[in-house]
Amino acid sequence: MSDRPVLPAEIEDRLAEPTSLIPVIVQQIESNEVLMLAWMNREALMRTLETGEATYWSRSRNELWVKGRTSGNTQRLHSIDVDCDSDALLMRVDQTGVACHTGAPTCFGNRIS
Repeated sequence: MSDRPVLPAEIEDRLAEPTSLIPVIVQQIESNEVLMLAWMNREALMRTLETGEATYWSRSRNELWVKGRTSGNTQRLHSIDVDCDSDALLMRVDQTGVACHTGAPTCFGNRIS
């Protein structure tokens, strides 16, 4: 018997192709603040579930990246929920340090309305 997490069939189907990505809304568990939007492929999602470290797919670098590996601004997994259409994830994390690469606490600080 495997210790690997089992993904819902809808997510398995969505991420079946190696180039398939799913958007992930990342939220601070204690404050409910939305921290960022990122992307995951199947490998990033599985690594996140297995290690508890937020792992994403970088579309600009075309590679996996573990949040905070170089910056120290880490995200520890608390939970992941799938939306009703199985086309987006909501990941709740314990954020250490800032979430945005600009040094801001959240990537959503530029209000337009």
